[in-house]
Amino acid sequence: MERGAPVIELLGVSKSFGGVAALRDVGFVLEAGEIHGLVGENGAGKSTLMKIIAGVHGDYVGELRLDGRETRFRSARDALAAGVGMVHQELSIAPDLTVAENVFLGTQPVNKAGIVQWRRMAEEARRLLAGLGLDIDPQARIGDLPIGLQQMVEIARVLFSGARIIILDEPTSALSPPEVERLFSVLRRLRDDGRSIVFISHFLDDILRVSDTVTVFRNGRRIATSPARETHKAALIERMIGAGHEELGESYRADIRLDSASAAPAMLQASGLSLGRAYRDVSLELRAGEVLGLYGFMGCGQIELVRTLFGKLQPDGGVLRVSGREIQLASTSAARRAGIAFVPESRRSMLFHAEPLYKNTSVSTLERISRFFLKPAREREIARAQIDKLQIRPPRADALVGSLSGGNQQKVGLAKWLSFPPKVLILSEPTRGMDVGAKEDVVRIVRGLRDEGLAILVASTEPETVLSLADRVMVMKKGVVVREFKNEVISKDRLLEAA
Repeated sequence: MERGAPVIELLGVSKSFGGVAALRDVGFVLEAGEIHGLVGENGAGKSTLMKIIAGVHGDYVGELRLDGRETRFRSARDALAAGVGMVHQELSIAPDLTVAENVFLGTQPVNKAGIVQWRRMAEEARRLLAGLGLDIDPQARIGDLPIGLQQMVEIARVLFSGARIIILDEPTSALSPPEVERLFSVLRRLRDDGRSIVFISHFLDDILRVSDTVTVFRNGRRIATSPARETHKAALIERMIGAGHEELGESYRADIRLDSASAAPAMLQASGLSLGRAYRDVSLELRAGEVLGLYGFMGCGQIELVRTLFGKLQPDGGVLRVSGREIQLASTSAARRAGIAFVPESRRSMLFHAEPLYKNTSVSTLERISRFFLKPAREREIARAQIDKLQIRPPRADALVGSLSGGNQQKVGLAKWLSFPPKVLILSEPTRGMDVGAKEDVVRIVRGLRDEGLAILVASTEPETVLSLADRVMVMKKGVVVREFKNEVISKDRLLEAA
């Protein structure tokens, strides 16, 4: 190892997915005994770069140096063997196993006969967790623990594997304030022991509190790196969105005037909704001819909230009303009967990709077309009307949905419900993964539906999407509504600041 060489250095790294550049000529340095914070909007390139370091993506252009020597990890196993471990935002715990079994998952100690040494495993797990300042029963079922402790156990597993470089992707998104403090205490202890930590987060306050160094990414490029003590939240936001330096990289305006349709009748009302640790005491009102934007970072609780509004999840408490009538949404069928439609964030989960467009479009209205027999001619007629209205391309009712672009698949997801038609339309991440042209199509469609009098709720972690669609915006942070913007001028940096 060269004296003074960084533990990790990337030079001229570029990475594309399907012809779309995720990283462009990026350089990055991680020093020994450092907590290095990474910030940037969704799609800025942070997680892609870290997955290259963690061996998840082995096909890239550029150079990766470990301890001053060029290397290339072909798998996460290769990276882990070299001392690089990553804790992803979606934890990979086995909820029905014990804490000890999760710490030693796949590496259980065995005797010469190949029999697992359960007592030794529990004792070593207790010792490892105690070294992190954690007093957890190694025999406890991990699924019964708070999410914060589950995350600590996953970090312990990475450490047990021998990792000296630890990458954490959005580790505080679902943690309570005491759990965040516990995590930060552990990270500082690890840093002081000489470990190197990369901390990815949308929560800028958390980044500035725990990091030694902060790097900002935007549009697949590294924009700036500076000591955390020499920067502040407003400067990070400015660098993230490029305000004052260059255009936003999107076709949306930087400032939007919000005008809410306060005189229209309320179509959907929620009062005091709560669901476990996901969200608490949420109240909202959605009116006809209005788009209500629900904005927040990943893990803020908005996904669970919109699924509750469609009957996919059952709240612990609170009241729901549709058109002024109190209802119990015990299922998605009950939500549909009440006039609520939901287009989820995953196009794969809402469509039948191996089936033609017309079957996907008519699936929500089959019982109205015929109780006993399918009527393909009528289904195609319904599909063609939606193809014309939404400008789906190619304009063929028999085209397989799996052959369509992401933007056109999103239009098919809308078409499925618009032929219903609903009173309330809930859209979760409606423009995720789309290029600017496809996003503009979705914006045009949603605005048109609003002008027709439909009540629309748009939940998104993309500020451009919310700014381009919403008449009012509610901001969620760690399960709580923290701000509402209405009848005022709002900009991207104000949304980020509130979240």
